[in-house]
Amino acid sequence: QVQLVESGGGLVQSGGSLRLSCAASRMIFSIYHMGWYRQAPGKQRELVATISDSGSTVYADSVKGRSTISRDNAKNTVYLQMDSLKPGDTAVYYCAAHITGFPYYWGQGTQVTVSS
Repeated sequence: QVQLVESGGGLVQSGGSLRLSCAASRMIFSIYHMGWYRQAPGKQRELVATISDSGSTVYADSVKGRSTISRDNAKNTVYLQMDSLKPGDTAVYYCAAHITGFPYYWGQGTQVTVSS
């Protein structure tokens, strides 16, 4: 069973930065598309950023220019660097992994809270 473990969340002031990490195990990491999603209280889960197995990236408009997704296949880890954080970025951030045509695997999530 694929395991995804997120870390790096926390409380940060508006304008600050955080780097989230997602360590994957029990999978051939390099063939998976990886992504970060978030869910704020009372809202649906939404895409933040994805990175394909070949390294192509996609960002939500809300984070474009402020966030960078990257992956290290040697460490089986995907990262999300978030800068210029805003209170609206407050959410639980989830790591996801999938292969095209197959179900997603999800991590347990890490809380990000941005204070004004």
